[in-house]
Amino acid sequence: MKLLFLHGPPAAGKYTIARAVADATGLPLFHNHLIVDAVHAVFPFGSPAFVALRERFWLDVIRAAVAEDRSLIFTFQPESSVSPGFAEQVARIVNDAGGQCLFVALRLDLAGQQARIANDDRARFGKLRDVALLEQLHADFAACEAAMPPSALNIDTATTTPADAAARIIALLTAPSSN
Repeated sequence: MKLLFLHGPPAAGKYTIARAVADATGLPLFHNHLIVDAVHAVFPFGSPAFVALRERFWLDVIRAAVAEDRSLIFTFQPESSVSPGFAEQVARIVNDAGGQCLFVALRLDLAGQQARIANDDRARFGKLRDVALLEQLHADFAACEAAMPPSALNIDTATTTPADAAARIIALLTAPSSN
């Protein structure tokens, strides 16, 4: 089983690229906002209950996928309300069961994020769309992203189309496993 752990800052194209990979490979897409939106419907973002439930749901789904040897794509935005070491915990769960956790980092500088953040398509999942809030949180996002485990692939989405990014990721997914 393989878990594609696709991460990056707001507006880097995580969902768009993951959707293209899912469509091309048939892998299920477990994107960040499925759980964020469900939990946020009841609890304020960042509240203790929100944080605990969000991570529990994320981990429960990943554990169940591992137990069924079901590969999947997981999108994630590193930010400070996530427990330190969360990404490493996910990798341990997958790797300890004989699977492979492939980290792929999408990169986009602040100017690129500012240009994309207010796009209407971001409203569908209640994503961050406020440029002023993005700028206020930028240092936090950057620090959390820097603390992620090393990635097998880094893609600058300012210079790479979603189709090209997806093709590079699919090549990584289909390469022989080192596990």
